[in-house]
Amino acid sequence: MGNYLIRRLLQIIPVLFIISFIVFSLVFVAGDPVALMLPEDATEQDAQILRESLGLDRPFLVQYGSYVVKLIQGDFGESFRYSQSALPIVLERLPATLELAVAAMIVAIVIAIPLGIWSATKQNSALDLIATGGAVLGKAMPNFWLGIMLILLFSVTLGMFPVSGRDSIAHLVLPAITLGTGIAAEMTRLIRSSMIEILSQDYVRTAKSKGLKDRVVVYKHAFRNSLIPVITITALQTSTLVGGTLITETVFSWPGLGQLLIQAVNTRDMAIVQACVFIIAIMVIAMNLLADILYRLLDPRIKYN
Repeated sequence: MGNYLIRRLLQIIPVLFIISFIVFSLVFVAGDPVALMLPEDATEQDAQILRESLGLDRPFLVQYGSYVVKLIQGDFGESFRYSQSALPIVLERLPATLELAVAAMIVAIVIAIPLGIWSATKQNSALDLIATGGAVLGKAMPNFWLGIMLILLFSVTLGMFPVSGRDSIAHLVLPAITLGTGIAAEMTRLIRSSMIEILSQDYVRTAKSKGLKDRVVVYKHAFRNSLIPVITITALQTSTLVGGTLITETVFSWPGLGQLLIQAVNTRDMAIVQACVFIIAIMVIAMNLLADILYRLLDPRIKYN
């Protein structure tokens, strides 16, 4: 296990460099940020002077090489919009995104686990049809549409929750539901199918024949063994979760990485874009590594070579 974790941590290094190259390339071909930094009455000579001062007149590989050297030192460059180092700006927004992501995952788990188990134990019943149909509907609804509908109903019409911002727990409710619904839909279907397969296993029938209560059989024996594929899809949903924050944070004006990244893309603030993508990549990689560790805890028979 220890050697496996060391190898996985070493694999992160080339992955991050590949990500940095792709992001740097996309930002490079997106356009000249100097045009956005200067006033409308600026001359071409003014633009050239600023371009040279920022090093944007150099060849692509030279710029990328300089960027990698600074990256190794933890320097993502300076944001021309905020006139300060990019990394502290991104890290300042990170807690808001983590708060929203954790809340959305809690919403997804609270919805998905009971529905998935009940749906599996009561196949073809009315509850099963409602849970399955709700999962399909939740997966089909776009985040931005659901967010707008929740705002219209609970904020505008009923006045129960605030429309935007991050001042209290009440501000978190609607964004968390918006983001967690799609993940809950995916998890519900997976838990249902995994539970149906586990409940047909011989050891489950043996446990029932011993006179154990249905609740003990379902939750202690079947559900624990069905968690491995659920953890897999949850880890894979991390990228979906982070991607969903981009839209959800914009809809609810939530001051996290998503809103910051979209603003940086619109203004071609390369330093902020690269720092945001780097932090997001580390979050996704960390979740996948955590999933591998949880596999071993849930099933000691799993060995890592």
